[in-house]
Amino acid sequence: MIFSSVSREHILGEMASRTYDLLIIGGGITGAGIALDAAVRGIRTALIEMNDFASGTSGRSTKLVHGGLRYLQNGEIKEVAELGKERAIVYQNGPHVTTPIWMLLPIHKGGPFGKWSTKAGLTLYDILARVQKEERKKMLTAREALAEEPLLKEDGLLGAGKYVEYRTDDARLTIEVMKTSAQKGADVINYVKMESFIYNHENKISGVRAKDQLNNRILDIKAKTVINASGPWVDDVRSIDRAIDQNKKQLKLSKGIHLVFDQLKFPLRHAVYFDAPDGRLIFAIPRDNKTYVGTTDTFYNGDPAIPKAGEEDRGYLLSCIRHFFPEIKLTMEDIESSWAGVRPLISEEGKSASEISRKDEIWESASGLITIAGGKLTGYRKMAERAVNIAVKRLKALGHGPYGPGSTKTCTLSGGDMNDLDQLITHYEQKSGAFGLSQQEGRYIASKYGSNAGVLFNWALEAGSASDRLLYAEVMYALYDEMAVSPSDFFIRRTGDLYFNIQRVYTSKDLAIKWMGQALGWSEEEKRAYDAELIKYVNEAAGKA
Repeated sequence: MIFSSVSREHILGEMASRTYDLLIIGGGITGAGIALDAAVRGIRTALIEMNDFASGTSGRSTKLVHGGLRYLQNGEIKEVAELGKERAIVYQNGPHVTTPIWMLLPIHKGGPFGKWSTKAGLTLYDILARVQKEERKKMLTAREALAEEPLLKEDGLLGAGKYVEYRTDDARLTIEVMKTSAQKGADVINYVKMESFIYNHENKISGVRAKDQLNNRILDIKAKTVINASGPWVDDVRSIDRAIDQNKKQLKLSKGIHLVFDQLKFPLRHAVYFDAPDGRLIFAIPRDNKTYVGTTDTFYNGDPAIPKAGEEDRGYLLSCIRHFFPEIKLTMEDIESSWAGVRPLISEEGKSASEISRKDEIWESASGLITIAGGKLTGYRKMAERAVNIAVKRLKALGHGPYGPGSTKTCTLSGGDMNDLDQLITHYEQKSGAFGLSQQEGRYIASKYGSNAGVLFNWALEAGSASDRLLYAEVMYALYDEMAVSPSDFFIRRTGDLYFNIQRVYTSKDLAIKWMGQALGWSEEEKRAYDAELIKYVNEAAGKA
């Protein structure tokens, strides 16, 4: 149980007693990727996250692993080439959390995309990203585009480009990377917040003082090198460092929101990448009998932990939907759920939120703190590799090592150990009855958890007379294999139900809280507090807060 909420005390004890080669602050996709890259090289690694894993930007994105097609417009050729190649690697290493989907890029008269520029851009994209033959772009006439997606605005439609992107579950991708890093030897933990840095006699950082957010325990974690990968909070962490940071660059936060509708209300067949009337680009994506739409991409100056999809944001996206899909008459009451998140962009004077580059940068302070900022979900593996290369150089200069080479390009993620996902799904679908599950439930488990499905099937068998074996299996797996410590962790980041199956949260929360409380020894007061926290998130997502 190296990644279990019930083994927290053991992990905390290890962290307090060891001296690590590398300590990572931040449990989003960047921190998870760094932990995995370092662990694979044989670096003694620890990671702390002040909230839950993927609770910041990495659980609130547009949920796409994509090559950044629009960056071609800005001439960012190198970034597009790298992201395009990384897109395929993410899919190869984690096919259960990454799904290829066809995306339509409609071309309208007077719009930002022309027929020839779209064709040229998509062709260049295919070349730069080394797209497989069966996934290369296709150009459609207006009639063909409407046949593919009848909901498109017909007025002024000239045609469309059709190309493949990869839909993902961003939070589950992060957690699978984190679990894999733990399997490779990293010590990782959530709900532990860095309070201050520890310095040696040369005024170099030699660790951090941290607090366990669940019981207020203070612990010192010693490390030879520290990487700040805290996403929207990187400037906050840098400000705690007593050294004068010579790098004057700072983050500029951009807020994005997404709205979720039942597919009966918004029966979209294909993912569509379209331009809003004000020029911002928006995705509409079908998923799990829902359609979600985003994003707003506006500068944000509030607390990055609590961004909200306000009424103005919701109204903006609804107006964009009505403009581009005129047959769809959606209202505020049709929004089932929503989420908001912030992107940590590196400030560029005079540029709007949608114009600022998403490329990452690495900064080093006089005290030795390594900070990585910016970047995209798709490029997490290369970002991690660059950060760990700097850490290794630093460690070798101090006389430590040797360490192995970075080799995450072919590192299968937890749950991704399979030859064919469809075969795996069929296998578990056929076995489901013997475990008290329906075929639909067996299919769901295999498609979401991949080669870890067998563990959940065993939990379903242990459920005994439980009225909801699937829920029991997922709750126990979240506790014993995915370090969930609250109902919010479970319903938001482990299952995604808050966004894509909010009704299940309403109907199942009491049972989930009961089982989690039994496993973790909660008092009645703690159960009520966790229930209240979850209800708050549900109300915010549903627009009732």
